[in-house]
Amino acid sequence: MLDPEGPIGRSERIILLDSLSIMLAIVVPVVLAALAVAWWFRASNLRARYRPQWSYSGVLELIVWSIPLMVVLFLGGIGWVSSHDLDPARPIASSAKPLEVEVVSLDWKWLFIYPAQGIASVNRLVIPVGIPVHFRLTSATVMNSFFVPQLGSQIYTMAGMTTELHLEADKPGAYRGVSAQFSGSGFSDMRFAVVAVSPGQFAGWMAAKGSSGPVLDAVAYAQLAKQSQSNPAKTYRQVPPRLFEEIVSASAPGSMTARGSAPAAQYPRERN
Repeated sequence: MLDPEGPIGRSERIILLDSLSIMLAIVVPVVLAALAVAWWFRASNLRARYRPQWSYSGVLELIVWSIPLMVVLFLGGIGWVSSHDLDPARPIASSAKPLEVEVVSLDWKWLFIYPAQGIASVNRLVIPVGIPVHFRLTSATVMNSFFVPQLGSQIYTMAGMTTELHLEADKPGAYRGVSAQFSGSGFSDMRFAVVAVSPGQFAGWMAAKGSSGPVLDAVAYAQLAKQSQSNPAKTYRQVPPRLFEEIVSASAPGSMTARGSAPAAQYPRERN
């Protein structure tokens, strides 16, 4: 998070550092004042005066209350403004048309669907540098959390619901994506790679993956939806056009609704 590679990540780092600076503006003087008072009123300092009858100072009360009040106002102002400026559903200003990506969290893997290109990938997200990416996210099972720390803004995925997120990568590279919400025994391996490449390389990757590999049909999705751990990255050259909507409505083959009520033993305690 302190080494961002996109506009959202950089803005979040600025908020973090600004908030830290504002809090240090009161924490550091208080710590120094506490040390200074202890040093001044040490037993060997005969110049220190003990005034047991002192009880009130208007100036001191003003300082004691105004400084914390200003800190709260500054932090609250930063939080208010940034929560609107960095609203996950707010598009990133750009002259380029955003890339649409649909994200599905499964047990325990991530499915990325490129609806315009008609392909999909598992545990590997390839995006073009300098082009905003518009994510639509849901979960086929329990609630989860999609997070790419260097690009910013984690967001939850929930069954039967769709959330939105806009991110962008400024530089080519491989970035770590993680699940930030405990979701069961395979949670620790629920990681994915985000590979940012030039627009030309992205077009080449799309062309190559769109002409080879398996098809994500009903049978393949039902198999993919089964619980599995430490899943390797793979791609599908063809995806049904409304698969994401079917997953949201729990009507996709292999979803919990489509396969009926499962015995309790099939879904252990991590589904609670």
